[in-house]
Amino acid sequence: AFVKRSELLRVEKYLRGKFANNTITLKEQNDESCEVLIGDEFIGVLFRDEEDGELSYAFHMAILEMDLDDSIPV
Repeated sequence: AFVKRSELLRVEKYLRGKFANNTITLKEQNDESCEVLIGDEFIGVLFRDEEDGELSYAFHMAILEMDLDDSIPV
């Protein structure tokens, strides 16, 4: 789980900088994950992984076909 709010804020700041979007927020869940939101829209899940003394974060985002722009030829 995200142990401290400060850790969550550090990851949030990283994502905001990486994607140049200050509306990205992380919302901690009870299952040791965080929802990733842009504004009020859910876009994915973030997991914390600590193994062999190394800490990392995994961001998972599913893109539904129905959300894609149909005007672009395949």
